[in-house]
Amino acid sequence: MRLIRGLANLEALSGRPDSPLKDGCVATIGNFDGVHIGHQTIIQQVHDRAEAAGLPSLVMIFEPQPREFFQGGEAPPRLTGFRQKLQALKDQDVDIVLCVHFDERFRSYSAMGFIEDVLIEGLAVQHLVIGDDFRFGCDRAGDFALLQKVGADAGFGVERTVTVEVGDERVSSTRVRQCLQRNDLNEAEQLLGAPYAIEGRIVYGRQLGRDLDAPTANIVLKQRPALRGVFVVRATLQDGRVHEGVANIGVRPTVDGRQPSLEVHLFDFAGTLYGQRLRVEFRHPLRDEIKFDSVEALKGQIKQDLRDARDWLAAH
Repeated sequence: MRLIRGLANLEALSGRPDSPLKDGCVATIGNFDGVHIGHQTIIQQVHDRAEAAGLPSLVMIFEPQPREFFQGGEAPPRLTGFRQKLQALKDQDVDIVLCVHFDERFRSYSAMGFIEDVLIEGLAVQHLVIGDDFRFGCDRAGDFALLQKVGADAGFGVERTVTVEVGDERVSSTRVRQCLQRNDLNEAEQLLGAPYAIEGRIVYGRQLGRDLDAPTANIVLKQRPALRGVFVVRATLQDGRVHEGVANIGVRPTVDGRQPSLEVHLFDFAGTLYGQRLRVEFRHPLRDEIKFDSVEALKGQIKQDLRDARDWLAAH
């Protein structure tokens, strides 16, 4: 999979004989947060059209996501970070990902300017798979009907995305987020097509886990997490080894209550993991994240959490 970062790099490819877009592409556009089964179906639509036309498949995403640009800290929590999203798209065999920097300049694009500069001149799009509720442009004048009209004149096709339903309700990132916020990991797994997981790099912490008799691998989260609480988890190390364990995800209210983090205690593990990447699958909720009156009270609860996790694992 090839990653094109920003419109400037897209423009730099224009006209080059080695450009992966020299003959055009079949594209779709969206946040693709979580790359759930609805997203996977859209990507399959793109693949089918691309294969039939002998063209590369392309997914356009945004950093930051538009709601993060407009709402800042009030935006919904992400399901996956940028690197994890790219890996998920790669796993779906996407040929090209165009990551557009969503800033004031991009926000000011008119609908026609976006179509002409990005879709036609930049991507040479031959076919577009898009939701019929898709809106774009600074005036929000861009919609599915406009894309169809311009496409008919410019020579590219426009196709509606297929809607995927589970339990008579549309699969969406919002629905996955709602499942996670009520700790319904089973439904979230149905919608995602896999257990919900977070990946990140292990950093040096304050070594508080050792003082609490539960050393942890610490991952700093760049965005507010969709999950909060204490969970039974399965962690996959960079070398492929798998360990069960317990994780706290949230802001650690008893300790500092500020920076969102994921702290994972691995059962039956000895060694150091600093600097390595860790994939953490959430298997079962144990309790909510709460503020304790003292570190000693927290220490006692952690011991109980470890016992509860081992009991659950023994039963499952």
